[in-house]
Amino acid sequence: MFRLWVKAWKNNHMIQDVCIADGDPDTRTHKIFRGLEEACRQFDLAQPIWLEKNISEFKRHNKTRFTGDNFIESISFDYLEIQVIEED
Repeated sequence: MFRLWVKAWKNNHMIQDVCIADGDPDTRTHKIFRGLEEACRQFDLAQPIWLEKNISEFKRHNKTRFTGDNFIESISFDYLEIQVIEED
């Protein structure tokens, strides 16, 4: 089972979170993108843009933060954090 934890943070407090589970036999990349898409749908939020910083950070730590620079519209929190907590 693949699980992605998505959290919205404001003033160092987690204001919203969701854990997305994916059991499909698909690639890790597809699971990450689908999980982020589903979390954004649940948060009623546009999907963030992956910058080079996010890609390299995610490759190193299985975790990254999306700040206001990653979103086209303004956000009501400081950053959105995604983290892989379980892999097949």
